[in-house]
Amino acid sequence: MDEQAVMAATRDWLEKVVIGLNLCPFAKAVTVRNQVRMVVSSARHLDGLLEDLDRELDFLAAADPESVETTLLIHPTLLPDFLDFNDFLQLADAAIDEHGLEGVIQIASFHPQFQFEGTAADARSNYTNRAPFPTLHLLREASITRAVAAFPEAETLYVRNIETLEGLSPSAWCTLWGDA
Repeated sequence: MDEQAVMAATRDWLEKVVIGLNLCPFAKAVTVRNQVRMVVSSARHLDGLLEDLDRELDFLAAADPESVETTLLIHPTLLPDFLDFNDFLQLADAAIDEHGLEGVIQIASFHPQFQFEGTAADARSNYTNRAPFPTLHLLREASITRAVAAFPEAETLYVRNIETLEGLSPSAWCTLWGDA
């Protein structure tokens, strides 16, 4: 897939799943205001992906939140195995520390094969963090704090998301994920 196709598939997932199912009540506003930066990495190895992450951490930290609130760093071919991706997250978190951004930026992870510990691979709950491609979502912690303050009982969001997914009819499920 070329970069435009990757971005289109990610945008479609963001609109239909994340916003459409209201899995993240904070996503719609930043998407409508065009404050979500999408970057497709074409790195051929983990070092290259870490370099892309370094650039995006620096970019987001320096950017005006009114222009860029959050970044999706997408890699369509590297780390297709979820366990390898999950291991990579330790390096990604270390990059935040190396940039002095602990408490400023955090990373949420999305992967086509995302699986919470202790769940079956096909459990609907895993789909709360499934995206078309391995994706690192760079979030400003100040934004998270503001969003959580505005959303009553934000800590229960994941429970509501699981209930939403489990409540989808077979046809609605199929529309979003095919035969998944």
